Amino acid sequence: MLALPWLFEFWALPHQVPPQGDWRSWVCMGGRGAGKTRAGAEWVRAMVEGGGPRDAGRAARVALLGETYDQVRDVMIFGDSGILACSPPDRRPQWEATRRRLVWPNGAVAQAFSATEPEALRGPQFDAAWADELGKWKKGNEAWDMLQFALRLGDDPRCVVTTTPRAQATLKALLARDSTVVTRAPTQANRAWLAKSFLDEIETRYGGTRLGRQEIEGVLVEDAEGTLFPAAVIEAARVTHAPDGGRVVVAVDPSVSSGAGADLCGIVVARAVTEGPVREWRAWVLEDCSIRARGPSDWVQVALEAMVRHGADRLVVEVNQGGNLVTEALRAGDPLVPLRAVHAGAAKHARAEPVAALYEQGRVRHMPGLGGLEEEMAQMTAQGWRGRGSPDRLDALVWALTELMIEPAARQRAPRVRLL
Repeated sequence: MLALPWLFEFWALPHQVPPQGDWRSWVCMGGRGAGKTRAGAEWVRAMVEGGGPRDAGRAARVALLGETYDQVRDVMIFGDSGILACSPPDRRPQWEATRRRLVWPNGAVAQAFSATEPEALRGPQFDAAWADELGKWKKGNEAWDMLQFALRLGDDPRCVVTTTPRAQATLKALLARDSTVVTRAPTQANRAWLAKSFLDEIETRYGGTRLGRQEIEGVLVEDAEGTLFPAAVIEAARVTHAPDGGRVVVAVDPSVSSGAGADLCGIVVARAVTEGPVREWRAWVLEDCSIRARGPSDWVQVALEAMVRHGADRLVVEVNQGGNLVTEALRAGDPLVPLRAVHAGAAKHARAEPVAALYEQGRVRHMPGLGGLEEEMAQMTAQGWRGRGSPDRLDALVWALTELMIEPAARQRAPRVRLL
């Protein structure tokens, strides 16, 4: 009875159990909180532990590879579902911080690596590996290739990959290999260990959306065919820092409906530095403040607060729906707000095409926290919108970058009339 809490095969969910058969890589893929980390930690335990605390297991040299070293340490090793939390007292490994490794009582060793430093995997060799959140590695191909070269000890070196699905080239290629096996699970599969309020909130906010299919249902969601904003382009745009200076605007695609079933009000903040030749201009999308407003006063307040927070010098608002009522609502919130009302004449996809060109040229960067916006971008194609509802966040983005980058560039290129 005392050993029962440590017998994972007794408690494990089906997707947390390694598949039978001959495989090189096992991909345990699921929604947020589906129990992927626990599956990876327990698999490492099963590989390194023997019958007794000091008996040899099937693996003696293990690579632990995450997006960053901090994530390996804080999630895979010290996390609530990490290796140390899952290990019984008589088999718990010791963490050697200076050498970035775990050492078990039987002599097995697990070494921590960061996927941002693939070259660190040159030299070491292993008979097992655990790779976490492969879908968001910035240097996915390089890190995965180096791991495969290092995974060369023993009779049957294997790797477990625990990840939330993302349409990333390395993950997609791995899933397509004959030597890969896959288990899948939604967040709900692990509901017994998750707060009900968390489950209710994410289902209410993201249920039925593209982001929800990926992050809750654990489904690998591909780009819409012919998308203007491929996943690789969006992935390359992500950064963690935006420079100071330049011009900041808040763009709003207002909703005219209100209440629980109201359309989203798109509110996006962007900054641009437009110094030197046009080809050197750069923009950063700073924040997506979009809300489902109960009435105009809600989105007006959010937009005005965003202007103050980011030091914006203009608020750009589309007035196709609502007309003067939109500008009047903003003036009621702040009579002195620097405001530009814009009217959409072209179709949404036509307005988005010049913005897509900026992304293709690598001239737009995304700060963290723009998942909802990026979801909408992936569903906009050259033939039109392929998503559900309306792309309100994307519309706001288009207005912001049009104001900051596209229209100023057009004015600079326009021929000047010489007066005689």
